[in-house]
Amino acid sequence: MEKTIVTAFMIIVSVIISVMIYNVVYPATVQSSASLRNMRDRMDDRIQTQATIIHATSEIDKDGVWQDTNGDGRVNVFIWVKNIGARRIAAINQIDLFYGPDGNFSRIAHTDAAGGTFPSWQSQVENSESWDPTSTLKLTINLNTQPASGRYFIKIVLPDGIVADYFFSL
Repeated sequence: MEKTIVTAFMIIVSVIISVMIYNVVYPATVQSSASLRNMRDRMDDRIQTQATIIHATSEIDKDGVWQDTNGDGRVNVFIWVKNIGARRIAAINQIDLFYGPDGNFSRIAHTDAAGGTFPSWQSQVENSESWDPTSTLKLTINLNTQPASGRYFIKIVLPDGIVADYFFSL
């Protein structure tokens, strides 16, 4: 009889321990699986989102003379960025744009966030309604003073962290 009670007790304890282990391990496995899936989706977005700066210029001609090519009365820098990825890039106004002389650049605010101050930047998709794959985005930096001649640095960071940078000379 003693063996039967001990055996029954051991079976009950085994079932309780099995349930406890299941209640600890299963939620951790599900949470870990969700985290991995989320990370995989973010990596997939980053892999399919790519952009490259294809050209940059300003309204300063080769002799250092300002030519107001777009008639806005401001000195501008123009940057063309190509969407070379497989996805449409949304939230263009959330791009971080860095510009300035080599070694002395700073973040330039989008026109919506600049509050009427300069420098600021705005954008226009040139060959599509939205910034779809193979489309080109034209960024215009509106400056408050004419830049000096020299080497300039441009860096854009897309909302999902993709980075493109470019050097050009004035």
